[in-house]
Amino acid sequence: MLSAIDGFLRYLRFERNASPLTLKSYAEDLHAAAEFLSETLGAVPQPSQITVGMLRGYVVSLHDRGYARTTIARRLASLRSFFKFCCREGLTTSNPAKALRTPRIGRKLPHFLTTEQVAKLLEAPPANTPMGLRDRAMLETLYTAGLRVAELVGLNVDDWDRDANILRVRGKGRKERIAPVGRYAAKALWQWLEVRTPADDASPDDRAALFLNRFGRRLTTRSVGRILEKYLRQTGLDSITSPHTLRHSFATHLLDGGADLRSVQELLGHKSLTTTQIYTHISTRRLRETYEKAHPHASRRGQNS
Repeated sequence: MLSAIDGFLRYLRFERNASPLTLKSYAEDLHAAAEFLSETLGAVPQPSQITVGMLRGYVVSLHDRGYARTTIARRLASLRSFFKFCCREGLTTSNPAKALRTPRIGRKLPHFLTTEQVAKLLEAPPANTPMGLRDRAMLETLYTAGLRVAELVGLNVDDWDRDANILRVRGKGRKERIAPVGRYAAKALWQWLEVRTPADDASPDDRAALFLNRFGRRLTTRSVGRILEKYLRQTGLDSITSPHTLRHSFATHLLDGGADLRSVQELLGHKSLTTTQIYTHISTRRLRETYEKAHPHASRRGQNS
């Protein structure tokens, strides 16, 4: 099973273009299952030897140890994907995880920033230093194009078509999409490119990168998180904000502004419209809150006249 897990992780990295965080999650989930099976059976089994009953025992152990339903659901999803890969590679003839029922979980609404909060964050980086110009361009691009952080750090200079003002974005599964660039982001990108300087000994990949670290090499997803944390402290914004929050804010603000769901789905690069629909719940909730505050009779619901 362990060699199959290694093969699956290589497949995710090189063929599906999975992010480092995704690879880390899959590795943790699958090795946890392998460890349980090894302790139960006395040895790590081959994929073809694993049955539905064995995996059901693993799920029961997760419940007994108090794991959250969201964690159990994620681990089951990892196992399904792993065994689907094993079936395709001829390592087993069936997917034993397919028959297991996923725990019912409530869907958590994404955290997002208001337009005022976004403006405050985007104006935080200084405009008089190279790294400040980079940070401003980076945050503007994350928000204006609704990018995942892995998509942002994967951008190359040539991915920005300056004439059309669009980005060529490589998303999950190496699927490409086109993302429009707003005028503020375009201005910030121009200013950053004027001072962008790759290291003298930078690799071809680093030289091509749109966003560089202070050593002149491609920026990492972890570095983007640290940079954002710095500006969150400076602006006093909610510390639970992450780079992905800007993507959530992008989608929410588009729907608030009247964009249709299909267009937002395409801009986000979502494979399924169901994934995008979570943002309609946010907009509906905000609409309700506005109604409750503004309508003279809204607060009298349930009262006798």
